[in-house]
Amino acid sequence: MGDLRVVVAGAGGRMGAANIRAVAATPGLVLHGALDRPGAPAVGQDAGTLAGLPPSGVAVSDQVAATLDGAQAIIDFSAPGASVALAALAAERGLVHIIGTTGCSEADDAAIAASAGRGAIIVKSGNFSLGVNVLASLVRKAAAVLADYDIEILEMHHARKVDAPSGTALLLGEAAARGRAIALKDHAVRARDGHTGPRQAGAIGFASLRGGTVVGDHSVILAGPAERIELNHRAEDRAIFANGAARAALWAASQKPGLYSMADMLGLND
Repeated sequence: MGDLRVVVAGAGGRMGAANIRAVAATPGLVLHGALDRPGAPAVGQDAGTLAGLPPSGVAVSDQVAATLDGAQAIIDFSAPGASVALAALAAERGLVHIIGTTGCSEADDAAIAASAGRGAIIVKSGNFSLGVNVLASLVRKAAAVLADYDIEILEMHHARKVDAPSGTALLLGEAAARGRAIALKDHAVRARDGHTGPRQAGAIGFASLRGGTVVGDHSVILAGPAERIELNHRAEDRAIFANGAARAALWAASQKPGLYSMADMLGLND
């Protein structure tokens, strides 16, 4: 079996460049194409050169259908609307679709899930770091065992990040909610300002900080009577996300159509 032919979406961004480098460095993957939005400065440039590698012979394109011809997989850290559209195309063509896009609405997530039901092999995660996904498993177990402890999630990212809370913070919140068999949307508190009154029992709080060039810091705090547990993860290089996405693409290529998570890939759902 030959190398998995991969298209990188959002190729002109920092994560796009990291994904191009990860594909080039991962045995079993080969860069088939690269996409960016119409009018983006990256369009027409060599994808390898753009990512700081030797020329790849693959030019960044804004022609989605043509770029996907002959491809087997998409690695996509782009924007919600683009990811929804790519998921629909992945369903039509039976492609692997690795989605690291954050900021998706409930409607976006529903549309992506529907595409998985129509033939796409989708792995979607708020974070493709192996360490973060192990952290999420620990959070789920801690939330279940320490059922009466208050849970707060603090995250900080670089000044250019456009969504909050981060996809990773929401992933960790979902893990905590699963541990307590509750729905995160019914218990999440995303903002506190002014006279808020006492903390509601069972709430899962979020706080978001932005500044500088921080790749991603996350802390999950479980505060109980006379003690506090903190579970932390600090990302130092975007390569950890790209390497996880590359690994997910290889894994997904042998799966049946459906919607998967990194926890599925890592066997962390037990």
